[in-house]
Amino acid sequence: MTTTIIGFPRIGEKRELKFATEKYFKQKISQDELAQTAHELRQKNWQLLKAAGIDEIPSNDFSYYDQVLDAAFLFDLVPEEVKRLNLSTLDKYFALARGYQKDGVNVLAWPMKKWFNTNYHYLVPQLTADSHFKLTGTKIFDEFNEAKEEGIVTRPVLIGPFTLLKLSEYHDTAATNFINEAVAAYLAVFKRLAAAGAKWIQLDEPSLVKDLSATDKQLFNRLYEPLLAQKGKLKVLLQTYFGDVRDIYDRLTELPFDGLGLDFVEGKKTKDLVAAGFPDDKVLFAGVVNGKNIWRNNYQKTIDQSSVLPVNNLVLTTSCSLLHVPITVTNENFPDEVKKHFAFATEKLTELTELAAILTGQGAQKLAANKQLFAAPRVKEDPEPHKQIASLTAADYHRQPARVEREKIQKAEFNLPLLPTTTIGSFPQTKEVRNERRQLRRHEISQEEYDEFIKGKIDEWLKWQEQIGLDVLVHGEFERNDMVEYFGQHLSGYLFTKNAWVQSYGTRCVKPPIIWGDVKRLHPITVKWSKYAQSQTKKLIKGMLTGPVTILNWSFPREDISLKESTLQLALAIQGEVLDLEANGIKIIQIDEAALREKLPLRKSDWYSEYLDWAIPAFRLVHSKVKPETQIHTHMCYSEFSDIIPAIDAMDADVISFEASRSNLEILDALKAQHFETEVGPGVYDIHSPRIPSVSEVKNTIRKILSKINVAKVWINPDCGLKTRGVKETRASLINVVTAAKEIRREIEGNDDK
Repeated sequence: MTTTIIGFPRIGEKRELKFATEKYFKQKISQDELAQTAHELRQKNWQLLKAAGIDEIPSNDFSYYDQVLDAAFLFDLVPEEVKRLNLSTLDKYFALARGYQKDGVNVLAWPMKKWFNTNYHYLVPQLTADSHFKLTGTKIFDEFNEAKEEGIVTRPVLIGPFTLLKLSEYHDTAATNFINEAVAAYLAVFKRLAAAGAKWIQLDEPSLVKDLSATDKQLFNRLYEPLLAQKGKLKVLLQTYFGDVRDIYDRLTELPFDGLGLDFVEGKKTKDLVAAGFPDDKVLFAGVVNGKNIWRNNYQKTIDQSSVLPVNNLVLTTSCSLLHVPITVTNENFPDEVKKHFAFATEKLTELTELAAILTGQGAQKLAANKQLFAAPRVKEDPEPHKQIASLTAADYHRQPARVEREKIQKAEFNLPLLPTTTIGSFPQTKEVRNERRQLRRHEISQEEYDEFIKGKIDEWLKWQEQIGLDVLVHGEFERNDMVEYFGQHLSGYLFTKNAWVQSYGTRCVKPPIIWGDVKRLHPITVKWSKYAQSQTKKLIKGMLTGPVTILNWSFPREDISLKESTLQLALAIQGEVLDLEANGIKIIQIDEAALREKLPLRKSDWYSEYLDWAIPAFRLVHSKVKPETQIHTHMCYSEFSDIIPAIDAMDADVISFEASRSNLEILDALKAQHFETEVGPGVYDIHSPRIPSVSEVKNTIRKILSKINVAKVWINPDCGLKTRGVKETRASLINVVTAAKEIRREIEGNDDK
């Protein structure tokens, strides 16, 4: 019995890759210096895995930005406009990831979507009739040879052709048009890796855990039948994760794969599938250690589940890449009584080797110690939130009066113009802002000094918002470190890490808090600064909150109670904050549900029964008690929303803003087709790119929106918060947005006059 993992975090224990890459963007280090940092991180990871006793070590799980973008560059699936740029290959790569604007050249970044049911974001390849699938890159070979020089023969990892084609978007072409070229390109990879001394290749095919149509299965067969028939001596591991492969398991076992990687954590049917039969001529890579959560593995439960595993052809692995968890617990300051319950990426390596020892009869002491860890309750129950949830009735989840009546009341109350302009909430968290927070945390300044600084920032940005003519203002969230962590710090039941960073996209890293116990609000959280901001202006101030589903999904959740129970506890806590804001004169309240879709089951048949039937009511619970004249907004981040439009409408918000600019506003067609009732603010420009949209560009976007949505229902806003952007680009972009909205507004009003 051997051990492996699907992939390891690439950002570095101290976020070395993030900081080096951002220095490179600012031209503070050279490309060679960035490459040296990347080389050192890869070496460190390989040696770490080797020292931990992991038998089969992956390579090419490293990425400067995103593994899907890596595959696109490996196979030359790059737009001609990017190929023609007078830049190095790496700079072309970053241009496609972030957008590029210089000397009259204007390249839009590729769209970004959530990676299945995680908070990681991938770049979506845009394929056209002019695209051609061919092997031109060298990254996968370079990193294999790099590890080989360290004395480690790795298993190179690559997104499989089925998932790559399923995740791509097509313009005047179709996935089937790339089958022959894709097969030839992957075979070229096989041949070159075999020549370099590789024994295995891992092809990641997470798209196989979704509902598969007959067309999907046909595409899979047309790709893999010729690919496996000509694979040569290189062994092929088909790796899946985030669910089970019930729709295609029989076919996978028939095809001449050398190994199948199956998820025993999220794959509800995986154990039953394997129990019904697993081929003797294949190796089972069993994902028994959770790659997405940070709690210790319960060895006895894993052993019980492992009763169906074919011991003679078994490799123990993680349920998915460890990309989704922090690197190590050792960097945290928790007491031992707390820390012993956690396993981050490095600690999961130990869990794998201990499980392998236990399953081969050599780890009795390790099993006994693990049983002792789980023998007693981890945390004492707080009865209050449980009692509150038990007392809820159906009426607590529904706001009165109906939305159509509220809309009339709110329009009369606010008297906003057509196409009201606003932002999503945050303004740039500059070095100065972060430094003030750091000084407060270190007791180098007093709370009073810090408060005066925050007042000054709010005053500065309120004045500027008024000057440029925004209609609904925000206070800027300068006091907040993170949209989830900030709220968690004011709730019971939360723990916070110091260095547990996880990659969200590119150089953007987040530090999810941990839900340790039962949750309730300890005191008002946002009222102080929202109330202050409203006192400084006659314009409407929008109160900014994070919704319960997003707080859950962007935290590491408990495993000892249900997700539903945890979410309802959070919903009751945020409900108290909503009512306090309303009582203090805040008439517009935005409850962000940026991560609504993240725990949506990948199979449509499970959407409502396992998630939406409690997630949507949890959001309604938050705002069900507010007055009709209080306007409730929400915001949602990059994801695919078109197929859950009815559920989003059922959230019963008054206004919903979407991140839509990178997806070319495709969601508008779904909103129109499904008669979406909520007022809507599709983002008019992409804040994840440093480029500044022109007035004409924004006007064209607004016109496109108005061709699909009634003007009376449309708000104008960026597509996300602005905390990660620079001050200069933020101000230039918003000036152009407001200017464009005003010009379109005048055009409409002029036509009305005629």
